[in-house]
Amino acid sequence: MARVLPQPVELAPGAPTLAALGRLVRNRRAQSALRIDDAADQIGVSKDVLSRLENGRPIGLDKLFLILDGLGLSLLVLPRADASEVLDRLESHKADDPTTERR
Repeated sequence: MARVLPQPVELAPGAPTLAALGRLVRNRRAQSALRIDDAADQIGVSKDVLSRLENGRPIGLDKLFLILDGLGLSLLVLPRADASEVLDRLESHKADDPTTERR
């Protein structure tokens, strides 16, 4: 049975939990119009590893970085106290950018 593509949604870029990180990864895969098995093959990880991450379950850091890189994502680590300010500035920048796609 063919796997169905998830529909991309608007998500905040912060990932304070593994579940939130998984949602961001699944959303990026949806934006790329990749089925989970195709994405896993393209990235070089098993479908099970990608599925575990997308469902908020732990995977190894080596696999995490492979997946993020394969989907064109980056991980930014900063002090928790600064996170909301950085996210607010990012949202403000997106709102001021006329090229930002609105859904």
